[in-house]
Amino acid sequence: MTLTTEVVLPGVVEPSGLRIRNRELPAPEAGKVLLRVEATGVSFAEQQMRLNRYYGQPPFPFVPGYDAVGTVAELGPGVDPGLRDRRFAVVTKVGGWASHVLVDAADLVAVPDGVDPADAETVVVNGVTARQMLFRVADARPGQTIVVLGASGGVGSTLVQLARHAGISVIGTASARHRETVEKLGATAVDYRDPDLVGRIAELAPNGVDAVFDHVGGPGLKLSWRMLNKRGTLVSYGAAASKDEAGSAQLPYIKIYAQIAMWNTSPNARTAHFYNFWSGHRQLATFRQRLNEDLTAVFGLLADGVIVPHVAARFPLDRAAEALTLAESRTVAGKVILTP
Repeated sequence: MTLTTEVVLPGVVEPSGLRIRNRELPAPEAGKVLLRVEATGVSFAEQQMRLNRYYGQPPFPFVPGYDAVGTVAELGPGVDPGLRDRRFAVVTKVGGWASHVLVDAADLVAVPDGVDPADAETVVVNGVTARQMLFRVADARPGQTIVVLGASGGVGSTLVQLARHAGISVIGTASARHRETVEKLGATAVDYRDPDLVGRIAELAPNGVDAVFDHVGGPGLKLSWRMLNKRGTLVSYGAAASKDEAGSAQLPYIKIYAQIAMWNTSPNARTAHFYNFWSGHRQLATFRQRLNEDLTAVFGLLADGVIVPHVAARFPLDRAAEALTLAESRTVAGKVILTP
């Protein structure tokens, strides 16, 4: 038995309502490992879960934490003994805000030697999401121009760096506070509060852009569609505009799906997609293979210094309430990290 410390989300509470508990974990079963967590992150998903607005979240109470990086401490029967004491990343969806977690050995993705756990944590889900949207969904190519909304955020900043490394020009929206951060990443920064945002981007790309990556949704999705050139691709991957709205958590996504379906059945050469990180969950082997391939590629770029990690702040696990408050303040660029 191993004693683990966990952060519990008991219901719809303010960050201060998070609870810390200790409990014993059993020995890992066949095919599983015990991961001693070294870094886990605060993402937009946990912010939505706190409000009970994340699609598919479990019933309260539960331990949040979308992903984690740590070292394998114990092995279940049938697990390769070579995994012990090695560092891996894992996507958990929930449960990562803990000092120890039990996970399937098949879900582990190796972290390169010499990469700091917190640095690796910044690009786990963010890196897979960015790479899959850029290359698997939008099929972006060298010489193209794309727009990344929220270019200073976790997914956005990774998108910018992957695109620039691939020879793709990037226009990134951000607040005035984060303009310099976005420009250092290699993008042309545009203030997302600009009332003529579409016009400003049209000045930079008179014929339209090849792809737009939109995590905002809501009425602004139509503006993203207008930015495209005649054969452009819109990739929607969130509904941040509805974060604080009351009512059904599913409704904003239903509206996005309906809008995308309408665009794709209209007589035009443009396309629109909604990216879902878990879209391959019914083919688990394929999902794992693609996740491993994409995250391994991103980790390689991180280890080589091509991708620069953006750690906004680090907090110990028992200060998760402060970490969540900071992440929700939208005053920092990069990812807030919890270090058990």
